[in-house]
Formats: sequence, C-alpha cells, structure tokens
Amino acid sequence: MGDPAIECVDVSYYYGNVPVLKNVTFTLQENDFLGILGPNGGGKTTLLKLLLGLLRPSTGYIKIFGKPPSQARSLVGYLPQEKEYRMNFPIKVFEVAMMGRISKSRLGRPYSDKDKEKTKEVLEMVGMWEYRDHLIQHLSGGQRQRVFIARALAAEPSLLLLDEPFSGLDPDFEIHLYDLLKELNTHMTIVVVTHDIGVISRYVKSVACVNRYFIFHTGPEITPEMIEMTYQCPVDLIAHGMPHRVFEPHGEE
Repeated sequence: MGDPAIECVDVSYYYGNVPVLKNVTFTLQENDFLGILGPNGGGKTTLLKLLLGLLRPSTGYIKIFGKPPSQARSLVGYLPQEKEYRMNFPIKVFEVAMMGRISKSRLGRPYSDKDKEKTKEVLEMVGMWEYRDHLIQHLSGGQRQRVFIARALAAEPSLLLLDEPFSGLDPDFEIHLYDLLKELNTHMTIVVVTHDIGVISRYVKSVACVNRYFIFHTGPEITPEMIEMTYQCPVDLIAHGMPHRVFEPHGEE
C-alpha cells in the first residue's frame, strides 16, 4: 500500500487564543469515503481548510498522499460552502466549471481540447450542460451548486473535499449526487461535510464528528457520542427499516 490519502497527527488550530480544533489524529486510507458531522462552529470547515493548506496547524502536522497540503493541491478537488462565493461577477457556467482544469493546463496557458471535453463531461454528470452559456449569477442556488460540484470534479482529483454539497439541491438530485459520489469513490477518496445524518450512513464507508475534538469511526455507523456532539444533547434516533429506539429519551415524557 502507498501513502494514506490523509494523515493528521495531533493537529490543533487556534484563532488567537481560542481553540477551534484540538488534538485531531486520524488516518484515512485511499479510496475511503468519509462523512463528517458536527454542529455549526464546531470546526468542520476549518479542518477542510487545514487539509487544503489554506490554514496551517498551530500544532501537529498533516500529510496528503505523503505530502504537505501545500504541495498536494493538484491532487485535491474542493467545494466550499456556497456562502463563500460572490455572485455578481459576469461569468458563464462553462467558464466556471473550466476553472477546475487550471491545475491541469497550468496557470497562464490556454485550455486544451481535453480540458474542454472534461468540462463538458462533468457538466453532463450534474445535469448542467444545457446551461453552459448562462451567466452563473442568473441561476438558482441549487443550479449554482451543481456547477461548483462540476468544477471540483473537473480537476480529476485523487481526493475530493465537499463542504455541505447538498445545500440548495432538490431532493431528487441529492440522491443522484450521492449515487455519483459512490461511483466516483471507486477511484478517488471523498470527504463530505454534511448535516444529513439520516442519509449519510447509507453511502459512506467511515464517519467522523467534529466539535473542537474529533471522533473517528472506521465504519458507517453513527455512534451515540457523534450524535450528542452534533446536537449537544441526548436525542432519539429512528433507524432505517423497523423503527427502534437507539438512545435514551430526551427530556421528560
């Protein structure tokens, strides 16, 4: 076996004196599919930015396929949360998706026919090829999200990081996207941050929860500790199939 897709060892990150992540240690093997849960402000997006090399750990170290994150960016595709985009720039759908090919074409060089063919392929994957000449600012939120997913896929990454990719998507395409990710997982490692606890365990191979600390489970089962870290209180979980109580009652009955 080669280097793992992700290796985090004793990683902490502070904004000033405020701890955002503490002592995160885990190893994710190549072609794993990790789902990350956690409350808002728990450090999920910060962890992704550390994996990308956009932030540097305050303590510990991270390696992506055996390299520091800053040296592995060509191997990584990234979908940020939609709120991080500015929508007033006049750019077309095809041009946005084509941006994922910059690392393949090298900055400053013209796009090749292969770049254009790959961009068409990924836009067709997400059902947005017919909108290729539309301005991104004129699309709905769900349509824009599809285009940004296509841009991440256009890079042909070995590691795909998705931060709340289902935001604004209609339920039918959400299931389609999960199926697409499952297919892509045959040849790439995927990490997805989501609040969709009810669906995630049906698709992923491993699960983690982040709320300053990091609980990692090498399997799709969601543990009581993960649920309580996410909701910060005891809850009832109704499983797929025949309903049954998994956790203690919440509050008085």
